Amino acid sequence: MAERAPPPEDDVGVADVLAAHARLRRYLPATPLHYAERFGTWLKLENLQRTGSYKVRGALNALLVARERGDRRPVIAASAGNHAQGLAWAAHRLGMQAITVMPVGAPETKVAGVAHWGATVRMHGNSFDEARAFAIELAAQHGYRFLSAFDDPDVIAGQGTVGLELAAHAPDVVIVPIGGGGLATGVALALKSQGVRIVGAQPEGADNMARVLRGDDSAPVPGATLADGVRVRHPGQITRRLLATLLDDLVIVREAELRETLVRLALEEHVIAEGAGALALAAGRRVSGKNKCAVVSGGNIDATVLAGLLSDVRPRAPRKPRRRAESRPLRTVTPVLVRPVQNAPKVLEQEFAP
Repeated sequence: MAERAPPPEDDVGVADVLAAHARLRRYLPATPLHYAERFGTWLKLENLQRTGSYKVRGALNALLVARERGDRRPVIAASAGNHAQGLAWAAHRLGMQAITVMPVGAPETKVAGVAHWGATVRMHGNSFDEARAFAIELAAQHGYRFLSAFDDPDVIAGQGTVGLELAAHAPDVVIVPIGGGGLATGVALALKSQGVRIVGAQPEGADNMARVLRGDDSAPVPGATLADGVRVRHPGQITRRLLATLLDDLVIVREAELRETLVRLALEEHVIAEGAGALALAAGRRVSGKNKCAVVSGGNIDATVLAGLLSDVRPRAPRKPRRRAESRPLRTVTPVLVRPVQNAPKVLEQEFAP
């Protein structure tokens, strides 16, 4: 019998997600679900998480794993904001040193959030990728541990706890925003064994993960987008390998639709989301499912940006609902975890109606 090849050193699986859940539950409360009736979609409100984003899950799990291994090096990360805030909070909570590199022009509310928790903030570059390159350089010079925002097994496992919290409610489809792919990968690891479809969402012009999954490695510079948190030029190596088999579909969202969805979230559902936080819900309008769930990944939006959107964007009036049987609530089941998935994802690029 031929010997089985050893797993990659960067391998991450459902066991790691379960271990992360056991670590994090004493520090982080489960975030609530909210049914957005006018959208016909459940919302996983990660905007109500510590630091206003799911990112704290991966950062805290990575620091806890490092402590278990006896690794006390200072940790450095590059981030447009949410990963930096999550790392700053986690390092403060555990008494560890953290350095964050943020691109010039990062939202002021996110920069202030990082500084509030005592992390060192370095502003460098005009994009996430330039900030990342500088952070890696500093890590090599000073012996810091570089912690990727998405391409790290411990970070992916931490983000996957979002999926474990959804597992007990048995959605049939979960829509997740994708930048580098850490959240989508972790959620897929937690939910695929239940037959849950995992659908990714990316903004038009900043859809490099979709390009990679189609076999296009050209990696163009992402265009400007309201969803700055997913504006990543080079998706993760671990995440692209796993999402190639775990992701069912990927929807490309136009900027006008994203802006309208964010405003409707605020006015109709009283949910404050940042651009990336509204991305999954915007994509969900082209995803069918009886119990759809969209992850509202974060709520750290600058007040001036939100005020401008509320002033400028005029959402279309929602259609009058048709009479139908009452939607059944999400049911509770015992989670059964992961089986391999063979199908490669399809990328959906239909245009929105004018």
